Parts: sequence; C-alpha cells; structure tokens
Amino acid sequence: MLLITNGDAGANDRESVDLALAVLRQAREVEVVETTSLDELDGVLQKRDGRVVVVAGGDGSLHAVVAALYRRGELDQPTIGLIPLGTGNDFARCVQIPLESARAARVITGGRTDQIDILVDDEGGVVVNAVHAGAGAHAAREAKRWKKRLGKLGYVLGAVIAGVKVQGEKLHVLIDDTVLANGTRRVLQVGVGNGSYVGGGTALTPAADPTDGHVDLMISFAVARKDRLMYAVHLKRGTHEDRHDVHTAQATRVEIQGRAFWCNTDGELSGPMRRRSWEVRPQAFTMLLPTKEQAEPSQ
Repeated sequence: MLLITNGDAGANDRESVDLALAVLRQAREVEVVETTSLDELDGVLQKRDGRVVVVAGGDGSLHAVVAALYRRGELDQPTIGLIPLGTGNDFARCVQIPLESARAARVITGGRTDQIDILVDDEGGVVVNAVHAGAGAHAAREAKRWKKRLGKLGYVLGAVIAGVKVQGEKLHVLIDDTVLANGTRRVLQVGVGNGSYVGGGTALTPAADPTDGHVDLMISFAVARKDRLMYAVHLKRGTHEDRHDVHTAQATRVEIQGRAFWCNTDGELSGPMRRRSWEVRPQAFTMLLPTKEQAEPSQ
C-alpha cells in the first residue's frame, strides 16, 4: 500500500496515522509518504506502481488525490482507501467509514470495494463529495477565519453569520433539461450532492448516493428573514426537504448562472463566477468501503 499524508498535519493526526499503520501493516507492506504541495502529490502518484492508495486526511485530501489521478487520466486504475483525519470528514460519513483511524484501517484491510461517481465541471475540475452555492458558500467564507481555532464549531459560527447577512441571490438553475430557477426569483442555497453531508455532518442532500450514477440537487427559496431562520432549524434537524420553499431533484447534469456567485467544492471556495456546470461521471474510481458489520450509520 501507498499511504499519503499531509506534511502539515498536527501531532494528533500523526498519532492517528500511527494507529492506522499498526493495523495496515499486519496485512500489507505500507510505504508512508508526506506531501505538502500538488506537485509533490503528482510525483508520488506517478510512482505508485499498482499499489492501493490510502489517503490519510479529510475531504480536501481525498479531493486532491482523486483530482490528481483524474488529471493524469489514471483515476480508474488504483483502488483508494481513506483514513478520515479532517475537520468535517463529510464523505467518510456518507459512505459510513468509521472516523476512528484504527477502525477505518480495518475497512481497508477487510472491507469491500465499490465504484464511486464523481462530478466534472466545465473547466475540468472534480467534485467528489458536494458543491453548493449561496448561503452555504457564504457560511464557508465566514467559517474560514474560525475553523483553525474552533474546529467543527467554526462551521456553526460561519452558518450563523451567513444566516444574518445573506438574503439570497438571483440564480438560474438548470438540471438536465429542466429549469428549477429562472433567474428572477432569489435563491438562498443550491446544493449539488454526490455525497450527502457538508460542513461537518449537515445532511444537505440526505438521500445522495455516490454510487447511483446521479447527483441529488436541493434548492432553497427561503429568503425572507423568518424563512431563513426556519430553514436553518430544519436543515439542522434534517427535515428541510419537507419545506414548501425547498425543491429537490436528481440529475446527471447541473448548471448555475448568476451575476457573481461563489461555490464551495469539497470544502474549497472558488469565485466569484457567472456560470458553472457539472456533469456526472459514473463509476469513476474504485474505493474500499465498509462491510455491513464495519459501517457506522450515524456519526
């Protein structure tokens, strides 16, 4: 196995990696490589020699490895495993990989394999877990300054600040051949989920399944102050899809247009932009996932 870690990881992450290695090395020979840049990561992947690639990190680390393999035209070649070490670990939650490193390592040594979909945007960018625009992206921008100090609580604080500030944007949202928003009505949030969770465990698109060949789309029109508050309450409870001002759908292609909007893609912010589209690439890579006995359904 080739285990890739973040060279900037802290002491707690290094301890978790050691616990995972103790399990992995009972089954296979494991080479550990630290990377601190995309160039280093690309060089490491070039020398993987057919080995299982284990990502020790969060959603951003998994995204970086998948995106690098996609750029190389090699995403369909290695089997990928994940030791979740991030702040949010949203994709791990979706596919029920245990968040405790030794248990996650046992998934890699004794789990099952499945084919995972990705999204590819019109500029060649990759989405592994989710992309969202509107209030969620604004919340991420607010949370960025707090996440290092507060960890997962930074997401909560960012969401509260965004909930007060954001009043919606006029967006045109097209899925496959259906218009969900025509650009004249303000939209609070658009979520495009290959996975179900964002922001450290918020089920933005609860039914999303990264193995079904579709993405789940959620669009909220809750722009009045009271409606924004109640949407946030329902989102926390996981009942937001029951609201009259929230629409859901499945699609294989999504396009968003607007004056100037931001996107949060697998935890990374980009923008402002006027247009972006995404298309599903089914069964894009092979991943080691937990068996029924290993899975953690509620994390």
